Amino acid sequence: MTQIATKTANYPAPDSTSMTEQEWEARLQQIAADPRMSEENTTISSASVRKFAIPMFFAGLVGLVVTIVGAFSISPRHALGAFEVGLFTALAISLGSMFWVMVFHSLNASWSITLRRQFENLASVVWLPALLMVIVALIEVFSGGILLRWIDSGDEYNHLLEVKRPYLNPTFFMVRVLVYATAWILISRTLLAWSKKSDETGDRRLGRKARRLAGFAIPVFALTCAFAAFDFLMSLDYRFFSTMWGVYYFASCGLASVSAIAIVAFMLRRAGKLDGLVTKEHSHDLGKLVFAFTVFWAYISFSQYFLIWYSNIPEETAWFYNRQAHGYQWLFIVMVAGHFIFPFLLLIWRQTKRNPNLLAIMSLYMILMVVMDMVWIIRPMVSFAAEADGGEGAGIVGLLVDIAGVVGVLGIFAGVAAMKVAKSPLLPLKDPMLHESMKHKNYV
Repeated sequence: MTQIATKTANYPAPDSTSMTEQEWEARLQQIAADPRMSEENTTISSASVRKFAIPMFFAGLVGLVVTIVGAFSISPRHALGAFEVGLFTALAISLGSMFWVMVFHSLNASWSITLRRQFENLASVVWLPALLMVIVALIEVFSGGILLRWIDSGDEYNHLLEVKRPYLNPTFFMVRVLVYATAWILISRTLLAWSKKSDETGDRRLGRKARRLAGFAIPVFALTCAFAAFDFLMSLDYRFFSTMWGVYYFASCGLASVSAIAIVAFMLRRAGKLDGLVTKEHSHDLGKLVFAFTVFWAYISFSQYFLIWYSNIPEETAWFYNRQAHGYQWLFIVMVAGHFIFPFLLLIWRQTKRNPNLLAIMSLYMILMVVMDMVWIIRPMVSFAAEADGGEGAGIVGLLVDIAGVVGVLGIFAGVAAMKVAKSPLLPLKDPMLHESMKHKNYV
């Protein structure tokens, strides 16, 4: 596609809230007249998107079929564990995207405007992992507990579990899951709906409404994200508890979502879209966020490990001990070296963040590391439960099911997200701060 000139136009003063309607209309006309705002540059056809979405749907369908076969040929526990690795990676991408949309609104982050629609798109498909999460919860409850063994522990009396019974009981568990799913879907869809309506009307009040909603919804997000992580991930071992667990999963949400957006932005640019609108300056800021959440994840992970290991409380230290033995030592090394040291050394380099190609590669790698983090959390509990029941003996077939479960969920998720991209303009066309994002410049 022919390169579009990026000369900065003489836009009116940035404070749109103090403008008269005539001044605001003049600004909208100036923005619309910018050659970078052509329909060809700011939209993508469904036919173009299907070239990516159809292979994703096919890979996802094959992965789900293999996972279902694994449930019968190996064990339901093994298949469900593999499925949940993909599920909570997809959920992290959507929840993290929703978090960033709310933060951008709350802070009036003008640099993010040309990227915000893609965050909104990924956030709005939270209905898919949320629906799958509800289905998993129903399977767990009606089966008496496949991975969540606290649902029916089989013990005549377990003091620790009995103490936690007011919280860890099937009825309250299902109520919480439905509350999480409902809250996420309502928040994400409302923010996207207002953003798309602004494209049509140019109503500045919609931005103020989104900012007010974000102020209320961020605490709701924090609580629901944390407690969903408690319910599905921490309670895999109901004896274990960590007050940092919610923040630990949130770190994966922030990292996975920014990495996914960096990949989406790269692919749109490769398709000849958003030329002159998403620049190296925006890539640089995305790279900063990927780097920041790589460090944040490492900080939370080490703090959690250090405090629990040093306190030497058996119910807590057993969680880490089991992941440093029993054949899972390699995962411990991957978490330290692969999830932190390697990306830290590459992302600290400025050129990695400013080069969209390098950033896309690193972002794909970081999503893989989030997958490995979910494996680190879920997979050992599958093995220990299987050993307690007499062992699985899965071998290579089990590894195939592990991969299929992840590909199944993420393939379908990627296909649905891709189709969402084609349903609206690629950026908020009439956002009051769009012009600031178009001339964004990094100085550090």
